[in-house]
Amino acid sequence: MSEWINLFTDGSCIGNPGPGGWGVLIRIENETRELFGSEANTTNNRMELTAVIKGLEAILVSSKIRITTDSQYVKDGITKWIKNWKLKGWITAGKQPVKNRDLWEQLDKLVERHQDIEWIWVRGHSGNVDNERVDQLANKGAAQASQKI
Repeated sequence: MSEWINLFTDGSCIGNPGPGGWGVLIRIENETRELFGSEANTTNNRMELTAVIKGLEAILVSSKIRITTDSQYVKDGITKWIKNWKLKGWITAGKQPVKNRDLWEQLDKLVERHQDIEWIWVRGHSGNVDNERVDQLANKGAAQASQKI
């Protein structure tokens, strides 16, 4: 597969921590697939990470992927910070254990599976149609989690 796959992700939380949701939009050529889910008690950052993980898990073949997120935490974590975290035994520059290590480790393994990944950050709620759509999906997941409580 030589075409780029476009993956849009977002996470949402009602309260932080609280009920949360994640949303994913996968676009391959003219085909679009949407995914969303929820957790009863989580954080916004965990949902942001989960969205990317779920999106990458849905792409079964090693591919070239453009991941668009409004989470600088996710983008900077995977492109700037993770290498040093691993070298230092999952300790931050501030000498604290890395939060959400379980999800970072999952994401790291998934990223290694693919041919090439390009990370794109967009400002949330700024009119990017695909980012707005995954925000709706994440909020739908968070609302479902909230109703289950």
